Amino acid sequence: MSTKKGGHIISLKIVQTSDVHGNFFMRDYVNNHPVKGSLARVYAYVRSLRDRCGDRLLLFDGGDVLQGNPVVYCSNFVMPAEENLASAVMNYMGYDAGVVGNHDIETGHAVYDRWAGECKFPVLGANVIDKDTRSCHFAPYCVLERAGLRVAVLGLTTPAVPNWLPPSLWNGLEFEEMTACAERWMDVIRGQERPDIVVGLFHSGKEGGIVAPGYAENAALDVARKVEGFDVILYGHDHLKNCEMVKGPSGKNVVCCAPSSAAMTVCEVDVEVEVSDDGKRVKSVKGGLTDVSAFEGVEAKYMQRYFGRYIRNTEYYVGQKIGVFSRQICSQDAYFGPSAFVDLVHLAQLEATGAEVSLASPVTFSAIIRKGDVCIRDVFKLYRFDDVLYTMRLKGCELKAALEMSYGLWVNEMKSPDDHVMLLDYVLDGGKRLGFKNLAYNFDSAMGVSYAVDVTRPYGEKISVLQLADGRPFEMDAWYKVVVNSYRGNGGGELLTKGAGIPHEELSGRVLNVTRHNLRDCIVHYIKERGTLDPQPSSTWQLVPQEWAEPACRRERVLLFGHGDKEK
Repeated sequence: MSTKKGGHIISLKIVQTSDVHGNFFMRDYVNNHPVKGSLARVYAYVRSLRDRCGDRLLLFDGGDVLQGNPVVYCSNFVMPAEENLASAVMNYMGYDAGVVGNHDIETGHAVYDRWAGECKFPVLGANVIDKDTRSCHFAPYCVLERAGLRVAVLGLTTPAVPNWLPPSLWNGLEFEEMTACAERWMDVIRGQERPDIVVGLFHSGKEGGIVAPGYAENAALDVARKVEGFDVILYGHDHLKNCEMVKGPSGKNVVCCAPSSAAMTVCEVDVEVEVSDDGKRVKSVKGGLTDVSAFEGVEAKYMQRYFGRYIRNTEYYVGQKIGVFSRQICSQDAYFGPSAFVDLVHLAQLEATGAEVSLASPVTFSAIIRKGDVCIRDVFKLYRFDDVLYTMRLKGCELKAALEMSYGLWVNEMKSPDDHVMLLDYVLDGGKRLGFKNLAYNFDSAMGVSYAVDVTRPYGEKISVLQLADGRPFEMDAWYKVVVNSYRGNGGGELLTKGAGIPHEELSGRVLNVTRHNLRDCIVHYIKERGTLDPQPSSTWQLVPQEWAEPACRRERVLLFGHGDKEK
């Protein structure tokens, strides 16, 4: 606190994490090596700030903390009897508020309701509505008092949850459009709470994503522009780092910050409030991003020791041997043609469901499973999400249209043999290096049909389906049983809605069967049943014309991954 003529200044510091995805400790339990980032490093950094700021520091989280890492999966589902690890870690760190994210909802009511109940801070979600009572399922906002100031925090999450998750996971809930919800609760906050500072804590990205009638997936900046009253908006979900000033409806500047994911970076916002005889007013708000990926501090190691039993449980779980591979497989192969990596997922999906056709994609940009013993940790490389499998009824024309969208997001329209074969943009290494323009987990290939992808054709005209893989003719008007993960089956990535043209409200009526176990468990079962596998590419599709595609794929492999041949 500093003095000035006519009054004094009170300074607050706000630190925000988002999209941590279970990265609590300084180790990668899938690849089994130390990593940068983690909440342990964030905690060490925050402790250093608290030494200077005391209770004038506020720590917030932007959602998606309950999913994405074996250590939190173990706590949620394998050994759920103990206190949930996410709530235990966040309580240990002294969080002041959090908001629920879509991947938190993905864990199901039993997990996220328990987590929210165990957190010693408010978990917010003003637009998550109980259908029966019409009240908020989570607290809509909270008011925190620090150094004589009242800080109101309004929490909102992306309303696109029903586009990704099975209804059983959000049973009894609705997700309201963010702007109208924010306007309504801002009236309540301003009228009843008389805050000195108003913070938006959103699990919704900057802008874009799914835009459907009545809502947008990523609306953080839109809320800043349209809803008067915010001083700061802290957001996440889209895994993009950003810090910018946005003009509100009256022209007031709103600092909007997002820290990306995996606890590598935090948002840091400094707020100064001038206190005088006339009252209090926000004098300045300054935001920035702080890289904590390599922050050193003994508190990080102390935190890991404190949670040692959770870590030991995880290491035992992921280290269980389930089979043997006679050769190495890697996700990099999946972008350039049929691959043993994705085809293993296809085969497990088909066996688990009895479907005729499988759709699947690589969900990790670059992953390798080595020759030799295969453990549960390796299956997280094949599929890190907790989705179940849907068997759905699709017409041949719908299947082809979904593939057209998938490859249209993935494969370029080559004008000459020297063009890029992949659809690339400067997205790697902070925009300094070419990578895929779109998200690779939407690059679905198919097993069960034979088809060619013409790299010289434009979006929507690339796919020629030749026949079913068993030799039967492929018919556009025929119905096929197609297995997809539940993210895709609920509309995720829009391959079935925007691509295949199936209205979102009709997707549930296309579902014939839902597996009891998640996809990762199905893969584990597939490998265990066989013991020793010689994984080979086995789907029947190719990029054509080969005289253009093959040399271009070799060039692209070097460009994207730094080597021209498959790693041995």
